[in-house]
Amino acid sequence: MIGKEGIKYSLRNLKKSKDRSFFTILSILIGITTIFIFISFGLGLFSYIDELSGGASADKVLIMAKGSSAPGLDTTFELNSDDLRVVNGVTGVYEAEGSYFKVIKVEQGGEVRYTFIASYTPENPLILESFDIGVEKGKNLQPSDSSKVVLGYNYQDKDKIFSKAYEINDRITIDDRDFRVSGFLESIGNPQDDSQVYINENAFEEIYPDTTSYGMIIARVDKENIELVVERIEKALRKSRDQEEGKEDFYAQSYADMLEAYSGALNMIVGFIVLIAIISVIVAAVNTTNTMFTAVLERYKEIGILKAIGAKNSEILDIFLFESAFLGFVAGIIGIAIGYLFTQLAKSILISLGWSFLSPLYNVWLFVGCLLFATVTGAIAGVVPAYRASKINTVDALRYE
Repeated sequence: MIGKEGIKYSLRNLKKSKDRSFFTILSILIGITTIFIFISFGLGLFSYIDELSGGASADKVLIMAKGSSAPGLDTTFELNSDDLRVVNGVTGVYEAEGSYFKVIKVEQGGEVRYTFIASYTPENPLILESFDIGVEKGKNLQPSDSSKVVLGYNYQDKDKIFSKAYEINDRITIDDRDFRVSGFLESIGNPQDDSQVYINENAFEEIYPDTTSYGMIIARVDKENIELVVERIEKALRKSRDQEEGKEDFYAQSYADMLEAYSGALNMIVGFIVLIAIISVIVAAVNTTNTMFTAVLERYKEIGILKAIGAKNSEILDIFLFESAFLGFVAGIIGIAIGYLFTQLAKSILISLGWSFLSPLYNVWLFVGCLLFATVTGAIAGVVPAYRASKINTVDALRYE
């Protein structure tokens, strides 16, 4: 274990070669900063997925027609009221709701925006439950409401969608028809969902009689046997639509399975990026090793003097190991600080743009892990140079010019 005098001696030498120390620290901290940034954002996304999978969506199954567009836009394959009736008749399905989707024009003064309108039955709002959201301000729609709508979260903030924010009971013009704002939903965390408009299903059918296919069907099912219920739904729909297994023009999937697929893809992306960052840290470790070898050569005679006045091989080893580990430690602190500041800035920007679900998340192990990783990387990089320094022959070192 290095003593107090050894630490002072090491710090003096690092200060003396501050330019080389700076570039060594810089090469390590870049990798640590990258690792911190992507792991913190990954933790945030995993937390968001866990929140969804453990909430009201845990007992939901989503049935959609196959297609290449957003729900309700691609009419090559459709789901209709007959399909909804079939789904409701499946054992293990407690209730099912079809939701219409349509692109609409929303106007405020001379401003025009295009977004989606989605329908739901107020007494059975499965589409809202699927996102685990409710009405944050105002009132939910009532079955008799034919001229009222519920708006996404962003409509109540000025300059998010329109220059002027909407209030409860304000008039809003949708496809040249006037409606009243009944309420605002809680934030989902992305601009598209938070800019949607929601309307009573009966009102939707009256206003858009040509839209007869659902964008999706959502079913609340027996959570304990959800995979079995999904198989039953698929089997019932294949029989109703006279389709062979593997050639369906629809798919049914539990929200848990969808979130698991997203989580798996996210794991791969974050893992790949962190791997690249680790490679950069390894390159930095090689650079640190080279730096320490250079330090040994520069202090060859000095090492001989230290040995001549009684320094042991183990003490010389400890000095050089401490120097390399200290460089890694400092790089870790700076890298974590830069990563934290960057993610906080990015968080503020993302929230202002409406992408709050992409916010980073931190825990104590992220900070401790990054710091330990940087320190250990520095220490490992200095092992060989430190060992070489400890084995220097005293006589040869004193003669070295």
